[in-house]
Amino acid sequence: MNIHKNARLTPLRREEMALAVIEGGFSKAHAARTYGVSAKIVARWVERYKAEGSKGMADRSSRPTVMPG
Repeated sequence: MNIHKNARLTPLRREEMALAVIEGGFSKAHAARTYGVSAKIVARWVERYKAEGSKGMADRSSRPTVMPG
């Protein structure tokens, strides 16, 4: 699996972080400090995990699907 070169967390760690908030009782701020990311990033991964489960933890392309022309 290719990990984005600037990604702070691997998909497994993202899932671990999301579950710490959802099931473990961590606040988003506490999870952010523990995993070395911002609370905004924690919220993004938690919401993605709730919507898509483990599959949502994978890196996604930032490339637009349609190029304006």
